[in-house]
Amino acid sequence: MASLNKVTLIGNLGADPEVRSFPSGDKVANVSLATTEKYKSKDGQVKEETEWHRVEFWGGLAEIVDKYLKKGDSVYVEGKIKTEEYEKDGIKRYSTKIRATQMQMLGKRSESATPATPDPSTVTNDDDLPF
Repeated sequence: MASLNKVTLIGNLGADPEVRSFPSGDKVANVSLATTEKYKSKDGQVKEETEWHRVEFWGGLAEIVDKYLKKGDSVYVEGKIKTEEYEKDGIKRYSTKIRATQMQMLGKRSESATPATPDPSTVTNDDDLPF
């Protein structure tokens, strides 16, 4: 039986990326991404619902996120859902996040980018994935 684990999101960062480096030299960047849906309710009022997603970027993607993204930036992300199990106070808990495999920055380019800088707006991370 075939299966597919793919997520596509367009949203805005709720905070600056949190970046960690490992002794191996690998980097991981974590962001909170907000996606907002607007619709009209039955009584004609415009309603807005925001969903928050935890997204992690590894390797080259983490470096781009660290260098170019900040709170409020708009970004397109492709990835897959990853659920991890852990134990806290003797209770099994689960954490679900999006492990990004592709990212594209939307909107204006960062002021730190210069004409000599390669365009990081579209980056795929197929080679750097740790899984």
